[in-house]
Amino acid sequence: MTRVPVRKLTTLGVLAALSIVLVFFIHFPIFPAAPFLEYDPADIPIFIATFTFGPAWGFLMTVAVSVIQGITVSAGSGWIGIVMHILATGSFALVAGSIYQRRRTLGGAVLSLAVGVLLMTAVMTLCNLIFTPLFMGQPMETVVAMLLPAIIPFNLLKAGINAVVTFVVYKPLGRVLQGKRMQTA
Repeated sequence: MTRVPVRKLTTLGVLAALSIVLVFFIHFPIFPAAPFLEYDPADIPIFIATFTFGPAWGFLMTVAVSVIQGITVSAGSGWIGIVMHILATGSFALVAGSIYQRRRTLGGAVLSLAVGVLLMTAVMTLCNLIFTPLFMGQPMETVVAMLLPAIIPFNLLKAGINAVVTFVVYKPLGRVLQGKRMQTA
């Protein structure tokens, strides 16, 4: 059995807590026609953990954060919210993290974030088709009618904003999180 360094576990715990705090304080609807689609920056710490420690750790953090958020600050969405978050953010962590793990360059970061945003949007589109009729008590036709004007643009925007913020803050934070000293010019 491999032992996980205390520093790594502590860092992952702090990032998970930050994710939960962010969704508690920052969440708001973007499209008035679909107020249940709320932006929140909670995935940013998960994306940072994914890039710092790899896709498996990003996925495990996604599961932990999804469950904690789903029973505390996002309890209104219940088990459906937990499952959707695990599927969407988990797919991002596994795929984007795998790409970045192989190509730890600026181009690799951009590629992995872009692929992650597109994948996350596709997964959320599918999840919305499956789960939103259950959650909202609406017929499938209502959800299909919302795909292009609200659901797809919202998920592209939410994942895109979180990816851009991750891109901007990862480099300075990544070195610190990995326990490396920052170089001064």
